[in-house]
Amino acid sequence: MTTFTVPEMNCGHCTAKIEESVQETDPTALLSFDLSNRQVDIDSGDDNDVLLNAIKAAGFDATLA
Repeated sequence: MTTFTVPEMNCGHCTAKIEESVQETDPTALLSFDLSNRQVDIDSGDDNDVLLNAIKAAGFDATLA
């Protein structure tokens, strides 16, 4: 499980875009969102760089928490 901070994530639409983008690279990825802390936990076999790129492809900047 890897946690990313996504400063601009603030609603369900944001989480849906991120989830869709991550699951395009890993359809079995499990995501858990914490909107109040603007963090997403991702359980995936993909490398952290791949996951970061997927979040960025959804239109969000992110960093490892």
